[in-house]
Amino acid sequence: MAEASKIEWTDSTFNPWIGCTKISPGCDRCYAERLVTRYRWTLWGPHGDRKRTSAANWRKPIQWNSQATVFQAEHSHRQRVFCASLADVFDNKADPTTRADLFELIKATPNLDWLLLTKRPQLMARFLPKDWGNGYPNVWLGSTMEDQERYDQRWPLLRDTPAAIRFISYEPAIGPIVLDAGGTQPDWIISGGESGPGSRLMQPAWARAVRDQCQSRGIAFMHKQWGNYPSNPIVAEDGKSAKDAKLSDHDGKGGAILDGRLWREFPRH
Repeated sequence: MAEASKIEWTDSTFNPWIGCTKISPGCDRCYAERLVTRYRWTLWGPHGDRKRTSAANWRKPIQWNSQATVFQAEHSHRQRVFCASLADVFDNKADPTTRADLFELIKATPNLDWLLLTKRPQLMARFLPKDWGNGYPNVWLGSTMEDQERYDQRWPLLRDTPAAIRFISYEPAIGPIVLDAGGTQPDWIISGGESGPGSRLMQPAWARAVRDQCQSRGIAFMHKQWGNYPSNPIVAEDGKSAKDAKLSDHDGKGGAILDGRLWREFPRH
């Protein structure tokens, strides 16, 4: 069966290649860079390689696709595959042949929902396949928008790109976001604080504001995690210790409860 991912908003992850470059403040403490550097899989950054993963890894989605009926019976939804957790599908340093192979793999696995998340929506039009049309029916297209400046830059590009599902990853949240008042809205927003060494704080009010905007506009909302316990409202607002917070809120890194509940909504598809 599918290999379970620890990421709350997906079922599995698939990396067609490994390697990327920091391009915005949300990248400053990149978990992928730490992981790749630790295991020396490739050199991170503009001068590093984008290392294609093994043939065995590329066969996994084919296997998952063949087991889709069993997966859906067990989980009551289609299998979601996050691509790519250690790279960016629209990185202009990636090998064009490998990217073309990725889209052929996506077409060959129609029983999977592929979640393509990028910090480079300005390159989507350039690198999407010629037969993209109104979007592949099994692709959810998303972009990371960690603060208002990145939202203002990236949302219009994602909004104007055809896709079956459009989603925003507001993670790591390093500032508040106010969504456009009218017109096309995202289908889904994932919020989350930064984790890891030296992680920046997320204000609970930022998550509430995005949640409230989602609720008023019919957007599915998921709060993945606070990232660290100092950001958790049990600590930040109620004045309790991180130890106390861990006892009552242990989902994700730093907990995930917002106003008494977990928010785990997904878009209809």
